[in-house]
Amino acid sequence: MGLFSALLGNAGAVSPEELLKKYGLLLTDNEQIELGFKLIRDTFIFTNKRLILIEVQGITGSKVEYKSISYKSISRFSVETAGTFELDAELKIWVSSEQEPSIRKQFSKSVNVYEVQRLLAYYVLK
Repeated sequence: MGLFSALLGNAGAVSPEELLKKYGLLLTDNEQIELGFKLIRDTFIFTNKRLILIEVQGITGSKVEYKSISYKSISRFSVETAGTFELDAELKIWVSSEQEPSIRKQFSKSVNVYEVQRLLAYYVLK
């Protein structure tokens, strides 16, 4: 992930192996990391069972919130691809019956948003 993208808060891909080392204790039996992305301080992980959002809070970053969202609670999602002169693509996820997206994430152009969309579709439509 480039420094410019990091400064803008765009997500860049992180290897499943790296995420497993750092967040392996969050996983249940038979749960595997499919995809993961890192923002400046936050991380989100797509597993074969759920979406995990890790949000670092406060100035020191000592407080961390771990959110777990089951795929069956995702009512819809959208992926907006980057244009020719745009720096990022956007993922929006609606949970349950909320009117506004519960989750919004920006991706750098280095991330294949079609892969993210395919993975979400696979688990949400199961």
